[in-house]
Amino acid sequence: MAAVVATALPWQHQSVLVVDDEPGMISFLQRTLEARCGWVATAGSVEQAEVLLERQHFDLIVLDISLPGRSGVQWLHQLREQGFAGDVILMTAYADLETAIDALRAGAADFLLKPFSVAQMLNAVERCFERSSLRRENFVLRREIDERAGGIEGLIGNSAPMREIFSLIKRIAPTPATVLIQGESGTGKELAARALHHMSPRAHKPFVPINCAAIAAELIESELFGHVKGAYTGATSSREGLFYYARGGTLFLDEVAELPLSLQAKLLRVLEERRVRPVGSEQEIPVDVRVVAASNRALTAEVGAGRFRQDLYYRLQVVGITLPPLRKRTEDLPALVDYFVEQLAPNLGVPPLPHNEALLQRMARYAWPGNVRELKNLVERSLILGGYSDDFAPGFETDAAPIPAPTEDDALEAVERRHILAVLAANAGNKSEAARRLGIARKTLERKCAAWGIACDE
Repeated sequence: MAAVVATALPWQHQSVLVVDDEPGMISFLQRTLEARCGWVATAGSVEQAEVLLERQHFDLIVLDISLPGRSGVQWLHQLREQGFAGDVILMTAYADLETAIDALRAGAADFLLKPFSVAQMLNAVERCFERSSLRRENFVLRREIDERAGGIEGLIGNSAPMREIFSLIKRIAPTPATVLIQGESGTGKELAARALHHMSPRAHKPFVPINCAAIAAELIESELFGHVKGAYTGATSSREGLFYYARGGTLFLDEVAELPLSLQAKLLRVLEERRVRPVGSEQEIPVDVRVVAASNRALTAEVGAGRFRQDLYYRLQVVGITLPPLRKRTEDLPALVDYFVEQLAPNLGVPPLPHNEALLQRMARYAWPGNVRELKNLVERSLILGGYSDDFAPGFETDAAPIPAPTEDDALEAVERRHILAVLAANAGNKSEAARRLGIARKTLERKCAAWGIACDE
């Protein structure tokens, strides 16, 4: 077995297992693929290959049909039944039409007749990796569509706090450092994470977001690390996790404070060792992923309360970014309103809605508990109704007492509590509507209410 790791390799994140009983063919394929792939392992029989598969994940298997004991086609059938989802290239020196048909029925991605040239093998490997890349991109695209439904658009602003944020992002982005983004709900934490990704050397690789609060605690480990067939009830096939899909790119862990303590320990291990172990497997998969985490709760307070591991907090906050609430950058209101009008009006099929100085002054006096996300909702509702009025934003009326602006010494959690209470009050205690306006999961809001001893209407 041999391994080669080099940043210039065209398939540097891909691993290949070569299975052939001819030493000459193994040597030829090992030399050919090691120069291009991140990891190449070899085996002379199915039994040897199975031992390697128990310890190591492989993206591609290059498999001879004629092997001692079990044939390559027989083993491929077994691999598919066991849930192996990677591509397999079958090779043989004795082929007829029936053999080729059997290979394709067994789930082979390609079929090569010996002797073949280096170019033929590399073309087959490239086709497999391109298909794998397309599958990953399609998966990531579907997740992004789901994750961004109803989200805010645009990290906009020219205020002093935002200029500092932009400068910090530009400085951090080119590095591989893990980043922790903190800020109230609706301040644009995912947008900051996307900016870090798109301004980094990983920009051409996937950006994979996951909302840790939106997934049941018993499923989050499988979602992150993947699982093998039969790992738990309902696991009818193997599945790669989000760390696998994000290889070479960025994994964004939103609301990371919602992770169970048991999973926090496993996440810490992954960050330290850069390897993940799917649920129910003894196999570890190497992953090259930049992790950006976010929380709308003060993690130092969570550490003090015993709800978040201190060692994981320090590991995540290699570099920290704290996004300012909208009430602390009200000079950005005109640009934000213009941006949302420009983005939303064409989609809604309505004319743009101009604003005036009196409206902006009223906006500047409001505390914006839902931050930029709430502002977007206000603009969207105004466009639909055809004007800015006091009727479409509960709590926005001019005679409503604004929430006092916090001091610099206020803890993030205290500020968050005060703002959530304001939104709940403006919506008569209705959790569903308050969660929608705040842009957080209802489950998250219910947990916060329970912690604060607040009874709310359904």
